[in-house]
Amino acid sequence: MGLGFLPIGLAFGALVVKAGLDWWWAGLSAALVYAGSFEFLLIGLVTAAAPPATIAATAFMVNVRHVFYALSSPLHRVTGRLGKAYGTFALTDEAYALTAGKQARSWPSRRILWMQVFMHLYWAGSATAGAPLGALIPDGVTGLDFALTALFTVLTIDALRDRREDHSTPALALLSALVARLLVPGQLLLTAFVLFTATLLARHCASRRRPSHA
Repeated sequence: MGLGFLPIGLAFGALVVKAGLDWWWAGLSAALVYAGSFEFLLIGLVTAAAPPATIAATAFMVNVRHVFYALSSPLHRVTGRLGKAYGTFALTDEAYALTAGKQARSWPSRRILWMQVFMHLYWAGSATAGAPLGALIPDGVTGLDFALTALFTVLTIDALRDRREDHSTPALALLSALVARLLVPGQLLLTAFVLFTATLLARHCASRRRPSHA
């Protein structure tokens, strides 16, 4: 996963420079914001001089999914106040994907935290390195922003392989995203998560009411 961060971080650092921002924006954003997809959006918001309220609202809409991550992430196994605080801050999509698998259910606090620390370093280091390297990339090169989409695609494939016995949950997630895209395209993430949560609750209630057979 850390190696997967390298091209994305390099692409992010390059995009920062290409957008006309100072090179140190890349490292500062990667270290303090550490929000992946939102950081790509933040480039456009900063260059467009968007109002702080707009930036805050966008950050909430993009990152509200982390509220759902916290419901099933293994943060309860992380010890110490500082460890829990950092574990919450560094709960990225990739960290959640790694800790949600079957093999990670026995991971102790130390392994979870060190995994998050190294992923944070991979991201911040590659973004910082990508800023000066961005000047070497020709203006005609396109597709750097697709690196993030490619990583999410790989994470989805890994999640499907990990849940070979049950594809109904990924199917509900895909259906929720498609419905949200058709009905409320401007608020896709928030709408999709609300629909997905509602369908999961409905399925859970239906399974509890279903009589068991001896």
